[in-house]
Amino acid sequence: MKFYREICLGDGRVCILRSAEEQDAPALLAYLKEVARETPYLVSEPEEITLTMEQEKDFIRHQAEDERAALLMAEIDGTHIGNCSMNPVGSNIRYRHRCSVAIALYRQYCGRGIGKMILRELLALASSCGYEQAELEVVTANERAVHLYESLGFETYGMQKHSMKYKDGSYADEYLMMKKLSVDEDPDKR
Repeated sequence: MKFYREICLGDGRVCILRSAEEQDAPALLAYLKEVARETPYLVSEPEEITLTMEQEKDFIRHQAEDERAALLMAEIDGTHIGNCSMNPVGSNIRYRHRCSVAIALYRQYCGRGIGKMILRELLALASSCGYEQAELEVVTANERAVHLYESLGFETYGMQKHSMKYKDGSYADEYLMMKKLSVDEDPDKR
């Protein structure tokens, strides 16, 4: 899916949210490794990110060709600050109303309201694609993210105990969250 939107930030700068393109593959691979280093809340350790450039380009092409999926890059002043994505939960007719969403920003851009604005756009896009329900998983200890999702109307419907196990032997639980989407989901009206 092709997408482009300019979001005016509170400080007057513009955040461009756009579909990833094949030439973004190097930046995306570097991003995956860096955010995996920056936070314990993502599913991969940095050394597990072993995609080749061609594999990443194939993934970007696949996302661009799927009218119900999106891999979006966020940029401020030409600098890549993070990504968000939307994907169908499944291809079966009985699952077509559901999508999974995800977002991660480089640490230096967290806590500024940027993620909230980006997620609003992503949820509006999901609604325009015919999705009725957006779903995500979040580590319970990631209180900032949990609060963000709740502020956007996500509700916790379950918890996966010991969802992740860290190298030191400790575990992390994850909340399962979902949000009902309205047909007229508009990020400017929230």
